[in-house]
Amino acid sequence: MATAVALFLALSTPLAGAAGLPAHHLPAGGFTNPGYIDGGRPALLTGLGFLAGRVVRALRPLGRAAASVDDSAAMFDRWKADQDAPTVTWIGHSSLLVRQGGVHFLTDPMWSEYASPIKLGPRRLQPPGMPLAELPDIAFVVISHNHYDHLDLPTLRALSERGSIFVVPLGNADLLGEEGIGPVLELDWWQSVEVDGLEITCVPARHWSRRGLLDRNRALWSGWVVESQDRLFYFAGDTAPSDVFDEIRNRLGSPALAALPVGAYLPVEIMSLSHMNPEQAIDAAVSLGASKTVAVHFGTFDLAEEELDEPPRRFKAASMQAARGPELDWVLKVGETRGW
Repeated sequence: MATAVALFLALSTPLAGAAGLPAHHLPAGGFTNPGYIDGGRPALLTGLGFLAGRVVRALRPLGRAAASVDDSAAMFDRWKADQDAPTVTWIGHSSLLVRQGGVHFLTDPMWSEYASPIKLGPRRLQPPGMPLAELPDIAFVVISHNHYDHLDLPTLRALSERGSIFVVPLGNADLLGEEGIGPVLELDWWQSVEVDGLEITCVPARHWSRRGLLDRNRALWSGWVVESQDRLFYFAGDTAPSDVFDEIRNRLGSPALAALPVGAYLPVEIMSLSHMNPEQAIDAAVSLGASKTVAVHFGTFDLAEEELDEPPRRFKAASMQAARGPELDWVLKVGETRGW
């Protein structure tokens, strides 16, 4: 699969921090959320209580997992006739199969059974919406950060064997390279690259990173904006509320479709520094000026204290309260495809 790639300079120079570095770069290495408290460091007792709750919920999840369509392949095939029609398919969790400008790409592809390096972590509660083998040619993959529910090495190896390109935030290329996954394009916030006629811009997110005991925030996290001739797609990755939504709109324009995370928001003391709740996701949609949104990051893995089916209910209610409604703010079934 021949793929054209062009790299652009940063859209603008980020605000300088210490030693003349961009504000989100730390002088000793690693990254931070400028202007905000970094997440991922709960108080000892709070953290221990949360971990104990995770053990119990692993044995008996609360609430229902996300619903799935009866025949995702048939639904996807109905859109094949019009190769130029933009489509989105929810694979589950934060994984979306997107077609834009006639090009297919994936967000945070995660096909594994466990969101963990061992088979003791969060287990998948709903199968992926499409088998890996049935995917169309994937020009590129965008990765938001290195947590195990977003950067899944077995899935990335399979996609690498198929010839996909991987676009990642700073500090993540070495991990993929060590696994023989590539080619990899590594970007800082507000840098862009063009792949097959689509301009991909790495945008800020308010989150954190870690895969082991000693690598906290050594790799950057981000969202992504993908631009074709006639529309923008925004993938928020994982993020807490911030002013970045207004900044994206001002710098790049309003997205035709924004994929916004709506789950993993309880307990507030831990999650509010790095995740949004459903009401905050609708606020983000308004700030972005998004024509449509699709809810992600719920109903697939049990990652937090809210019930599995609470996020979509609250997202729908918040959408109605904001006078938007289900035509604009989508809760898809796993495997469902829609045009946007």
